[in-house]
Amino acid sequence: MSFLQEDQDEMSNVLKVEWTIIPQIPPQPWLDCNGCSSPRPFECSGKARLNANGKKLDAWLIYGCPACSKTWNRPIFERRNIGDIDAKTLQALQGNDPTWISAQAFDLVALRKKTQHIDEFDDVEVRKVVLGVTPVWSSVEINMVVPMLASIRVDKLIASEFGLSRNRVRSLWAASALRSNTDRGNVLRRRVRHGSRLVLDVADPSDQPSIEMAACGR
Repeated sequence: MSFLQEDQDEMSNVLKVEWTIIPQIPPQPWLDCNGCSSPRPFECSGKARLNANGKKLDAWLIYGCPACSKTWNRPIFERRNIGDIDAKTLQALQGNDPTWISAQAFDLVALRKKTQHIDEFDDVEVRKVVLGVTPVWSSVEINMVVPMLASIRVDKLIASEFGLSRNRVRSLWAASALRSNTDRGNVLRRRVRHGSRLVLDVADPSDQPSIEMAACGR
């Protein structure tokens, strides 16, 4: 048998799926709240504010203290010439486009410029699509799509989606029955990354129906 045939046979034994990881709760920065006279975690309102000053624009993302009515305007940009603003960005700001707003709300790099004390949440929605179907398979290949920063760790994601304990996930990893396409250390303890790929071997055929349902979202 040729190497090409071996590769084709190996690929035919893999159930390929794509998981899109959508974080549900934006990070909450801790700020000094004038209304509470103490630091509080501020929640993103999902709305932006635009202010025109001649031919220049200011844009903010509005946050609020959950304990009182005080708000915080997080700068997106300030004193920007209208002509220098991308048309899609301007349209998104004017219409409070939820997808664009979410991308800003989950921008931890920008948020950390304002405060280092930030609460992160690992609540996610997992949207699953089957990329390749085969009647006989022994491994599941999971391709990760992460359009916005998600805080959930790889081990927790795999455990929750397949109904496994964290210890079981770690055991699978130690036995190379769960593998990743990245050579970075402590993969299981890291947050899920866009473009990462995991392969889970399923040795026992009796486990395949439940694993397939979990992997494919059926």
